[in-house]
Amino acid sequence: MSGQELPGIERRGDDGPVLRKGVGIPASGWFDPRGRALGGFAFAVNRVTGLGLVVYLYLHLAVLSMLLRGESAWSGFLRLATNWLFLSLDVLLIFGILYHGLNGIRDWQKALWWALGVIGTITLAFSALHIYGSR
Repeated sequence: MSGQELPGIERRGDDGPVLRKGVGIPASGWFDPRGRALGGFAFAVNRVTGLGLVVYLYLHLAVLSMLLRGESAWSGFLRLATNWLFLSLDVLLIFGILYHGLNGIRDWQKALWWALGVIGTITLAFSALHIYGSR
């Protein structure tokens, strides 16, 4: 083997699901559906919701720091936060919490994934009605 040949380089162009063909970043990303089952897609969405929840945690702490600025700053934020756009972000947050939590307990079983998806969708709908109704 010469110094310029990498192991598995001759197979890098081959089609296939999730085989590692040599050195480097694989061409398929998290959401490439080729050669993947439903569990792979569910796991990819679980990663994204997990990252979103971490971002929300830090954003939530920043919002709570407005309490240190006094009542007028907090009242101004509450006027902004009752806008339909921010209420929609609350619904998106509930979706992320439900999906991430329910997907984490399903243990890769297809029937349980669908059942928890229906339960999560119903819970999301009731939460959205409550959030928009309290406006």
